[in-house]
Amino acid sequence: MSIQSDLKSFLDVCGELFRFNSRFFTYGFKPPYEFSEFLKQCYVIGYKSLPLIGLTAFIMGIVLTMQLRPSMADYGVESQLPAIVAIAIVREVGPVITALIFAGKIGSSIGAELGSMKVTEQIDAMEVSGTNPFMYLVVTRVLACTFMLPILVMLGDAISLYGAYLGVNIHSNTSFNLFWSQVFDNLVFGDVLPAFIKSFFFGFAVGLIGSYKGYTSTKGTEGVGRSANSAVVVSSVMIFIIDLLAVQVTNIWGL
Repeated sequence: MSIQSDLKSFLDVCGELFRFNSRFFTYGFKPPYEFSEFLKQCYVIGYKSLPLIGLTAFIMGIVLTMQLRPSMADYGVESQLPAIVAIAIVREVGPVITALIFAGKIGSSIGAELGSMKVTEQIDAMEVSGTNPFMYLVVTRVLACTFMLPILVMLGDAISLYGAYLGVNIHSNTSFNLFWSQVFDNLVFGDVLPAFIKSFFFGFAVGLIGSYKGYTSTKGTEGVGRSANSAVVVSSVMIFIIDLLAVQVTNIWGL
């Protein structure tokens, strides 16, 4: 009985999320557009997330380089360390880690913000005043997440590669020009494009799930905390699922 109840609850949530997603595509491309709120959310979601993502990416580049060096030295291919680290960061590690940090910071923030507005009836007040709260609160945040995360991924990759350069020079002496020539000589278009495209889906998932959890929050202040927490958990799981699907698609296309 418990399994049936859990399965029913899961399917109910999936159905509600699908309807929420359909509602987003219904309102997202119909005027009037909330350009000022969209730009504000781009600033809050993108620019203010850069310090945390940049610091994480920098440390990740150093740590990844230091972890790979002993194994590559055992096989006598230590000279290929910049190329291997660059491919790992650009193809997989950079987008996924950046998306997870983004989900933890932005997903919880959106869930808590919209959840508090829901339980204090601010969203109901917007509907009474003639404002479309879904367009103003949800569409702008989802679009901002969708467009800002790819930019953060690119900046994070660049910062992470610079950290890798410093990591390489901890135990050796590699010039700046030699390091970057090895990086770009081994990176191809098929490494960059799939990672860039899937970061749009990562951002969309984080924005949509965070908005859904907050917009449908209940049970007062307890529900706000629960919405913020579940937004991070579900967004993180969706990032891994999307990444798995993206890997399968790129393998089929031979990228």
